[in-house]
Amino acid sequence: MTIAYLPLPADDVPPYEPWVGEPEVLAEAAVAGRRAAAWIRSLPAPPAPRPVGTWLAGALPDGVEAAMGSLDPAQCDRMGPDGRLVEGNGGVDAGATSTLTVAPCVLSDADWLTPDQHIRLMAVASITTGIARLLADDPGTAILHGLAARMCATLDHATRPDHPGLATQFEHTL
Repeated sequence: MTIAYLPLPADDVPPYEPWVGEPEVLAEAAVAGRRAAAWIRSLPAPPAPRPVGTWLAGALPDGVEAAMGSLDPAQCDRMGPDGRLVEGNGGVDAGATSTLTVAPCVLSDADWLTPDQHIRLMAVASITTGIARLLADDPGTAILHGLAARMCATLDHATRPDHPGLATQFEHTL
């Protein structure tokens, strides 16, 4: 039997230094994620127990909250010691990413929710995965130019309880 050891990181790799304003942006994202998760948990339950109802009450809000609370710009795309590109995840684990990416398929079974609620849930899943990808692709631009903060504001807007409704706004433009 042969044992092959993984290469150790190079000693000349500089330690990660946070971007200016990074702690504030990450704190804002965590708060936005908690509010979005609370909104999802406040949605009506299905008239009869269903797997999608359980998913909406647990896995989806938990995934949103976990993803937004674990964002990490240090987990960005980078060059590995072997010269290959290592794709970052923005700090979001594979389980949360999987939960968020199945939202479009799962929501079709949530027929007791209004079209407005469907659109808002899609927005939450999209924004949450998008902000993680943005931090993984280009954390400096996302933080320094306010892109991450704008995405958090959009997340808050989509889940605001007093929001007139995205579907209603769309219908008025037709």
